[in-house]
Amino acid sequence: MLRTRLYLGLLPLLLILIGTGVYAIRVSHDLAGSLSRDMVNNYRAIFALQQMRDAARLMNAAAADAGRGDTLAARRQFDEQRAVFTRELMGQSASSVGSPRAALVQAVDEAFQAFVEGAEAQLRAGNPGSRVDVRQSGSALFRLIGSIETVTRRDAAAAAQIVAMAEERAATAERVLLTAIAGAVALSLFVAWRLAAALLKPIKLLTASAVAVGEGDLAREVPVLSEDELGQLARAFNTMAGKLREYREAMQARVVRTQRTMEATLTSAPDPVFVVDRAGRPEVRNPAAEQLGLAEFPPALAEALARVLATGEHDLPADYSRVVTLRVEREDRHYLPRILAIGDRLTEFKGAAVILQDVTKFRLLDDAKTNLVGTVSHELKSPLTSLRMAVYLLLEQKIVLTPTQRDLLETARDDADRLLRILDNLLDLARLEAGASALDRSEIVVAGLVEEIAAEARGFVEAAGARLVVDVEAATAAVELSLDRARIRHVFINLLTNAAKYSPAGGVVTLRASEEAGCVRFAVRDEGPGVAAESRPHVFDRFYRAPGQEGKSGAGLGLAIAREIVVAHGGSIACASEPGRGAEFYFLVPRPVSASSQ
Repeated sequence: MLRTRLYLGLLPLLLILIGTGVYAIRVSHDLAGSLSRDMVNNYRAIFALQQMRDAARLMNAAAADAGRGDTLAARRQFDEQRAVFTRELMGQSASSVGSPRAALVQAVDEAFQAFVEGAEAQLRAGNPGSRVDVRQSGSALFRLIGSIETVTRRDAAAAAQIVAMAEERAATAERVLLTAIAGAVALSLFVAWRLAAALLKPIKLLTASAVAVGEGDLAREVPVLSEDELGQLARAFNTMAGKLREYREAMQARVVRTQRTMEATLTSAPDPVFVVDRAGRPEVRNPAAEQLGLAEFPPALAEALARVLATGEHDLPADYSRVVTLRVEREDRHYLPRILAIGDRLTEFKGAAVILQDVTKFRLLDDAKTNLVGTVSHELKSPLTSLRMAVYLLLEQKIVLTPTQRDLLETARDDADRLLRILDNLLDLARLEAGASALDRSEIVVAGLVEEIAAEARGFVEAAGARLVVDVEAATAAVELSLDRARIRHVFINLLTNAAKYSPAGGVVTLRASEEAGCVRFAVRDEGPGVAAESRPHVFDRFYRAPGQEGKSGAGLGLAIAREIVVAHGGSIACASEPGRGAEFYFLVPRPVSASSQ
């Protein structure tokens, strides 16, 4: 294993370190042990001999003082120095037992005894003595000092020998340590070179293979040079590369299948389909799109496409106002454009898919339906008006009628009025959808419009048991809008009538005007039961009645007409509601460019 190879490579360095440490410890032990002890003993002996030399001289001086008459003081000094000399002499004798130095110490002892006998005789005599006595005393002192000097020279030589031995051992230790350091450095360089060669070669091969795999060469494998962890890593890398190859081959096959499926789907799609890049340039188109022969998209379609590419949000129109008419094979075809924002993180492709849904048949059917509704409504209106007038004449003439007959006539009158309103609404709706009813626009101030509508609606709102509240933002009050007064009034009255109809007794109906995204937002809010979530997408459909509202009057055309009027003004209408917390119907009317930019 790799760990074992590392350990074996570092083992020689470890052995050199252990051997050098053991040798250094031994040398230190010798220097701090016997050599140091011998050195200390020699210097102690030299110091003791110096004290003995001084004591002998003082003893000789005391004997001389006794000869001059001061016998007691001389005796006391003599005895003190004799005790010092004797103590040091005994210590030197004890430390020299069994060594060549013992004979020299014995000679000092004999010379000391001879010196003491002469000094004692001089002290007992109490006089300086004869010239012969003085000469003998000086000779004994000289022999004593000489024997002490002999021992001192011998101890000094021994100390010098110990110092030389210590220096020699230190020099030897220094040479050994320097040699060991040099050998360790050389060995470490060799071991590092061998380990680097053994470790870096597999790593370099692995790095080269990893770079090749990163560049797409999945066939590159790492040679397995050992059975250790590096060999296991190489095998694991080769296994990974093999799985990547299999995955790439599977993905390529999947991409080919997906591409073929997409091509087959686009080819079989009857509607023209364009796939464009982020710059709006067509990348892919199906045969139906090629038949159109479009060099560039129509302006209305180009604007919507640019908006989708900029925002990344789908553009899915639901009405026929966005229909694009193109000439195909000497025939006008109507297409409803549906633009889908697309993006792919893997290929970093961003663009859009433009689907032109052929709605020619549906457009013709819708036109036919609208024309039929308008024609039928117009044809029914004349006889219905005649019947209504006949019923009114019967009721106004003083004809004797039974109560049952009068009830039937009044019911027929009310039904005729309701049918006439429905027909009028159907005719208005047909004209709005067909664009045959032009708007009579005029400049209207928001505050004046809201106050005018509120004054007209306050009567029927209060009659329904509710209270009307008007809220106009200060920044919006003075804004002028280009509106058809009569038709926009129809929108307000329809919304306020519904709010009053569904508000509880004592409830509040709020008429609000504010600004929102360059538009003026008109809203009517009530405190009624609200609109269920499943009903909100359909409240503006013609003849739609929310479940549970069958008892309320109305044919379900008012909100549909209101939507067509708002759309004709270039705005939009919507409903916001939470069940049990009322409903808010609001519509947006664009502000004039000059007003919105202020």
